[in-house]
Amino acid sequence: MRKDFARYGAKRFAVTALAAALLLVFGSSAAAQGTFRPNVVGKSGVVASAHSLASEAGLQILRDGGNAIDAAVAVMAALNVVEPNASGIAGNGCLTIFWKPDNQVKELLMTGAAPFKMPTDGLSPEERDGGILAGVTPGNYGGWIEALDEYGTKSLSEVLQPALRYAEYGFSISQSLSSVIESYRPILELNPTTAKIWLKDGKAPKAGSIIVQTDLANTFKKLCEAERAALAKGYGRSVGLKAAYDCFYTGDIAREIVGFYKENGGLFTMEDLASYRPEWVDPVWTNYRGYDVYSTPSTSRGGIELVMALNMIEAYDVKKMGLNSAEELHLVAEIMKIVKSDVYQYVADPKFVDIPLAGLVSKEYAAKRRSLIDPGKAIAFPEPGRPSGYQKAGLSADESSSSVYVKAGDPAYETSAGCTTSFSIVDRFGNAVGGTVTLGDYWGTKVVVGNTGIIFNNGTRDGSTAGKYPKNVNYPQPGKRGLLNNSPTIVLKDGKLVMVFGTPGGEGIGATQFQLLMNVVDFGMGMQEAIESPRFILGAKPDFYVPGAAVSWTIENRVSPAVIEKLTAMGHSIKVSSAFTSSVGGMQGVLVDQETGWIFGGGDPRRGGYAVGY
Repeated sequence: MRKDFARYGAKRFAVTALAAALLLVFGSSAAAQGTFRPNVVGKSGVVASAHSLASEAGLQILRDGGNAIDAAVAVMAALNVVEPNASGIAGNGCLTIFWKPDNQVKELLMTGAAPFKMPTDGLSPEERDGGILAGVTPGNYGGWIEALDEYGTKSLSEVLQPALRYAEYGFSISQSLSSVIESYRPILELNPTTAKIWLKDGKAPKAGSIIVQTDLANTFKKLCEAERAALAKGYGRSVGLKAAYDCFYTGDIAREIVGFYKENGGLFTMEDLASYRPEWVDPVWTNYRGYDVYSTPSTSRGGIELVMALNMIEAYDVKKMGLNSAEELHLVAEIMKIVKSDVYQYVADPKFVDIPLAGLVSKEYAAKRRSLIDPGKAIAFPEPGRPSGYQKAGLSADESSSSVYVKAGDPAYETSAGCTTSFSIVDRFGNAVGGTVTLGDYWGTKVVVGNTGIIFNNGTRDGSTAGKYPKNVNYPQPGKRGLLNNSPTIVLKDGKLVMVFGTPGGEGIGATQFQLLMNVVDFGMGMQEAIESPRFILGAKPDFYVPGAAVSWTIENRVSPAVIEKLTAMGHSIKVSSAFTSSVGGMQGVLVDQETGWIFGGGDPRRGGYAVGY
């Protein structure tokens, strides 16, 4: 049977994301001036996600008395069903939570590690990208249970009901999902367990087709049954959730996963699954123009990028420069180059690498690195700085070796844009959750595991994002967690919730969230307008990480041609895209009006996002 499964991903297939035409709004809404989507307004709760059915699932939980954490798990489970290419129960991700009862921001890392049996000399680039050898231990499901246990109020069975309904009775696929399936059909058809669900007679299902996922529904039922069995014995809610957790990581589902991987030449063992635990950590933080900004630390880099970028740009009057002026866009691009040169040198799994985090996110270090910016000329990708000199007392980092960095003359490295999803939720109690979850690339390993209906992540690809070189800080190792970009972000002012937002977009996540926050704070936009405003990302091909290399942009064509011409004259290499391109992410966000308490949700039309509220 082993020969029937693609051993690796072979090549990446371009994906064209088409915006859906349907607009779903619950509760009050008002059209935002000049936006494709209307503002969605609620008083008791708002949910924004990448699919209308997932947003509706979260809203159903809020209407039934649940809080934002309960709704977040419902949204993640629903996205597993209706946006299966981007995330799922066997993916990885991060949750950023504002817990109103103690006015604190919490961070939950849901990132699994590479299998303990992974060869110590690593896997080939093709094997890391997809197929039976790719993947790290699934982190998302453990995070669902941990979040519910710590801050939720509903049972797992209750929050899984919408997703279970979509899986068991089917849902109508969009043109976007149909196109994604067709784009990846050459690799999906190599894996029989995947093809039987997502291909019909060898072809991608047409838009409007009803897709039923019986195997995934049965997996959800097994998890719910494990919980109910514990509750039936008189145990409390936490014990019931623990039983559902164990079913996946040490019980029947774990045995099915490991048996499938063993039969087909994979690496996962019971030890890999049993050793995983989601992790509560402190978020990274900065104050930007009076706003407290909280985001995700390692094992993600996007939040660190965002905080560092805000610290650098705070010294400039960007409002005076003007939105999407050549001066403002040049400044944002130069800052992102500088930030990334540090992040890719120093940020990795903190269990393997001593990260100089306090130095990286200090305003003093930002002032030092700011000196690299030439206001009239694009710089090449810079050398990393020395943040350890800006560490607080008692903290240290090893910066003695530069061999971990990709050097000029090394083979060019290419990375995909990453294929992820994000959601944002605010409830009537004042709690908020931002989540960004992923399979790595679209469809992860591309392999559905046996009869579980589950697609695994290809997280080994994430672990080598900064270069496919054994000395790199993020080169995959047994038991090591890959470096994600996921960075859901929460903003407070004077201790009060202002907004929550996040986006997919791989390499571009840091830059996209940077621009979104500036749109709201510096340019006074509402959430939907801020999401739809033209934006750009920096290009990672062919040699983004080599000091001295030129860096390219992708920018939406709604930016003035005169501005693009001026940027080109400054030395920037710019590719102009369509007006709304999925390559610059799919932002979902929620903004709270500080005077009225009304909650405004925004969904990104670039990737079919929808906000709903009541």
